[in-house]
Amino acid sequence: MRVLVVNAGSSSLKLRLLGHDDELLASPGIDDLADLEPDAVGHRIVHGGTRFRDAVVIDDAVRDALSELTELAPLHQPKSLAALDAVSKALPGVPAVACFDTAFHATLPDHARTYAVPLEWRERWNVRRFGFHGLSHAYASRRAAAMLGRDGLRVVTCHLGAGASLCAVAGGRSVDTTMGFTPLEGLVMATRSGSVDPGMLLWLLGRERLAEDEMAKALEHSSGLLALGGSADMRELLARDAQEDNAAALALGVYLHRLRSGIAAMAAALGGLDALVFTGGVGENSPPIRARAAEGLGFLGVEVDADLNEQTAGDRDVSSDGAPSRTLVVEAREDLEIARDVRALIT
Repeated sequence: MRVLVVNAGSSSLKLRLLGHDDELLASPGIDDLADLEPDAVGHRIVHGGTRFRDAVVIDDAVRDALSELTELAPLHQPKSLAALDAVSKALPGVPAVACFDTAFHATLPDHARTYAVPLEWRERWNVRRFGFHGLSHAYASRRAAAMLGRDGLRVVTCHLGAGASLCAVAGGRSVDTTMGFTPLEGLVMATRSGSVDPGMLLWLLGRERLAEDEMAKALEHSSGLLALGGSADMRELLARDAQEDNAAALALGVYLHRLRSGIAAMAAALGGLDALVFTGGVGENSPPIRARAAEGLGFLGVEVDADLNEQTAGDRDVSSDGAPSRTLVVEAREDLEIARDVRALIT
């Protein structure tokens, strides 16, 4: 089955046509779709809410339900739906499947997905932790098991890009993650704040009369690395840090502090760590971030080989010889995970 994978992220749109054996046949633009002949289309959809726990064939009712979830993922859902509409118009009659970033986290145990808020909130508005980047975490954890030739691994996957999250994976199942009700919770990101004290937000709303839309815009678009270091580009911040730029040093310090703390928390949820996996644009392509993150994780058995860590090609093990926990770099391939879901559903 030839699957066209549509991956609309917070900062990019990727189209890939995969063949029967997952070989890459084309990376078309949105205007080139009429010349393709896919058997099915798989769309990355960030939020599935409580209704969509697995991939689903898209019809009008599903499209409407996905639109209703926009307010929970305002950076992502509109872009996913816009891509869905454009591709459906270009390829009428081709089956389309929604594959959800939240679905992998449907296995979160109650204690990991429940907020300590009033019962009415949890029952009336489904206030709970959903988790995101599930397609990436699912692929990275499965790829790690294949690389190490072991099942039942305790893996912490680090998806580090413009958006960033961690996942604790036990034997292929998500048991904890850093993003929650929305993709705003958790790690410091490029322009997103990550977790902040809700009391601070209430103080700003009440005492300082900050408008809700102004706050939402600030937390989503004007926070994170951009707010701390003046740039959302990790490469620029690392270059400036090497020149002893104080703002860049602060941004990287906060980012790495939250990252190391999060990895340790995920390992605690697993009761130990067999493998630490870096994926995503920053995770794959930034040796300094991997090395500096690992510096504070020796107590988990994480040790990175400096020379191996500098290599840039392919999925690889960058651990030091004899390190109790393996450190891997895995290319982000949500497209393979989406194609896998599409084939399983359609066939």
